[in-house]
Amino acid sequence: MRFIEHFIKSIRQASVYNSDVQVAPACILWPDSDKQWEAVIPHLQNELPELFVLGDYDPEKRTGPAIWLRCVIAGKADDVNLQSDKIPIFYMPGFSRQDLRAVESCPDQLKPMAALQYLGVIWSQVNAKDWTILAFLKSDQGGLGLDVALDNDTKNAMQMALNPLLDEEVELLKGKRLDKDHFNTLLTGGDPVRDLLQWLDHEETFHAEHGKNEWKAFVDICKSQFAFNPEKDGILIGASKLAYHEGPWNPVWDRYREAPKRYPNIPVQIRRCKPPTGTLQWYARESKFDGWPQWNENNEDKLRIALGTLSGLPPHEVRKKLSEFENEHKSRRIMVWAELSEAPLALAMEYLSVLASSTTTPLAAGTIEDLMAGYMNAGWKADDAVMKTLACVESEEDFEVVKKVIQSIYTPWAEDSARYLQKVVEKSGYPGGSASSCKTPHYKDGECVLFVDGLRFDTAKRLVEMLTSQGYKVDEKTAWAALPSITATGKPAVTPVKDKIKGEDTNTDFEPCVAETGQSLKGGYHLKKLLTDAGWEILERSSNGNGNSHAWCEFGNIDHEGHDRGWKLSKHLENMLSEIQDRIIRLLENGWKNVRIVTDHGWLLLPGGLPKTDLPSVLADSKWGRCASIKPGATTSERLYPWYWNTNQYFALADGISCFRNNMEYAHGGLSLQECLTLELNVSSGISKASAVSVEFTDIVWNGLRCYVTVDGEFSDLRLDIRTQPGDSSSSVILSVKPLKDNGTASVVVEKEELEGVSATIVLLNSNGELVAQTDTVIGGGKE
Repeated sequence: MRFIEHFIKSIRQASVYNSDVQVAPACILWPDSDKQWEAVIPHLQNELPELFVLGDYDPEKRTGPAIWLRCVIAGKADDVNLQSDKIPIFYMPGFSRQDLRAVESCPDQLKPMAALQYLGVIWSQVNAKDWTILAFLKSDQGGLGLDVALDNDTKNAMQMALNPLLDEEVELLKGKRLDKDHFNTLLTGGDPVRDLLQWLDHEETFHAEHGKNEWKAFVDICKSQFAFNPEKDGILIGASKLAYHEGPWNPVWDRYREAPKRYPNIPVQIRRCKPPTGTLQWYARESKFDGWPQWNENNEDKLRIALGTLSGLPPHEVRKKLSEFENEHKSRRIMVWAELSEAPLALAMEYLSVLASSTTTPLAAGTIEDLMAGYMNAGWKADDAVMKTLACVESEEDFEVVKKVIQSIYTPWAEDSARYLQKVVEKSGYPGGSASSCKTPHYKDGECVLFVDGLRFDTAKRLVEMLTSQGYKVDEKTAWAALPSITATGKPAVTPVKDKIKGEDTNTDFEPCVAETGQSLKGGYHLKKLLTDAGWEILERSSNGNGNSHAWCEFGNIDHEGHDRGWKLSKHLENMLSEIQDRIIRLLENGWKNVRIVTDHGWLLLPGGLPKTDLPSVLADSKWGRCASIKPGATTSERLYPWYWNTNQYFALADGISCFRNNMEYAHGGLSLQECLTLELNVSSGISKASAVSVEFTDIVWNGLRCYVTVDGEFSDLRLDIRTQPGDSSSSVILSVKPLKDNGTASVVVEKEELEGVSATIVLLNSNGELVAQTDTVIGGGKE
């Protein structure tokens, strides 16, 4: 029961009488000489329609002089509609019980009410004293019986916090020591750490949004809990204390670290303070000064210089140095500056370290099967590490040092691997075969084939991880791209109608045609016609079909973005894969039993440009980055390979990872593991095990925008999320999903303050991302 409900019950009980020996009281008098309750009277009047106030005449506010209150009792006040079963309560601000009793000296404005002390009852304590706020909170005879401090600061704070106090649950107040900090915290919203961070972030706005009483309460809390006076010490001392985050400021720093983007001006404020650069610890690897952005910037500068010194060193020396740098700087990745994107090189070091370990041994020995196994087990991680490293950097100077490191260890590894593959293929043939030797796959009813242009092996692996984390089942199958590894050749080779396609002897652009009519597939019209004639439904970008028969759709042009953006493809790849994932999920949700993902080729990407090899234009009919059509009768030292669609026609491929054109950071068409070894994915909804888990929510507590959850049962490996739509992971409102601890507890923070008071759902997820349990809540713990 709330405070206000206890209060109403108490004041109404004052009118209880014995009908055998008494008549009903005419009214309930509520004297309040210090006007302690005056601020909450409008609030109480909303709950007590019989509550009237002694004062100036204002019937709309149920306020009037004593003679008007007598008219209310007599039923002669035309502007009052009092229910017959309600005994009027008259609040008397500025007057005490003693003022009524001294009739002769009673103030003139009170005299008409003097007789009411006999005709009615006075709401008072058992000792006949007036009810003060302190008395009502503390007394166990008619009050709430709570433990309340008696100092003046507490009395002042409780009066200022009376309005929010009315809505507090009394059961939650029992067993607590209610002192000035408790009431000040209540007045300022119940979250002093959040308030302090908001003030540090935007001092003027915070001051403008808080009234005089709230500001005073905030200052008192800061002095009491943080040994800091916002009025006297000022914003810069506060920012400095946050940067040091010692003693009572450590919880403030912890809260800031959880959601630093919510307070964008705090780093600006800390930068205005003088950092302790004169101490030896300032230059330590793991410094206690990690709260200073200047300390992080100093370490970023050190790392940039160190990476710059690697240029020209042998690859094995570069790898050794990268391991040292990783050990020195990896701790900065969990610091606030990494989340604020102010530690790009520390973030990049994680992936440079992977690149170093993945390229230690080149894929340059054994059979084709050995090369495949080496690439599938670890080699693709080198390509993935290059992309993730590049995605971390923003500035030109960071890009330059990272580019040179990648070139020093990735380029020779990729070059050696490609040359060895080319050597093996020259000797034993290409494992991808030709159109005449490759059979068209069998497709089941309810299967949708999704073509993604340029889904390289490592990007396919990322997509697999994304889908499995959402609970989908993904089967992987390796496939060799058709040669040359370009879209014109490779895309028709992965369609369900490949057996209706051929390559002409006179073709110089590697574009096959319809076998029956000779019509070119360029532009896509005739390929789609072949598909529809074969009974395949073509799903356009916004269409999901109905899950019946077979369907072909295309989505996600990674290849186009690579040609347009070069190394900056790395910065867009994650979003592109998310869109592809969403497309797959929509297809499955619309009834398709499985989605088979196919691609035409992979690609090579090297920041700064792939090596250049010369091929005179007079020898080529057409020339791409990594392949060329040689003129009839021309002779060249380049290796020649048969075209997938017509083995009587040959083309040249650039050696190693080189290109026939200058300044190409992104290219394909050649023969390398990156370009030719791809993954075909078969995605289905999988089998849910969520229903077998027994778990129960036992406690949910909100502290501001932080939610503390406790569960019981089979909670091992479960994770906590809060969503506006329980089945939609994109509706999550928290900073990050958190695993439950060994004791079944976890806490998460809602990112946006404007969501406070909004209904949401607390959900528990298993390791596959499946929903195991859920319960409704209101963000912040209040009412919507």
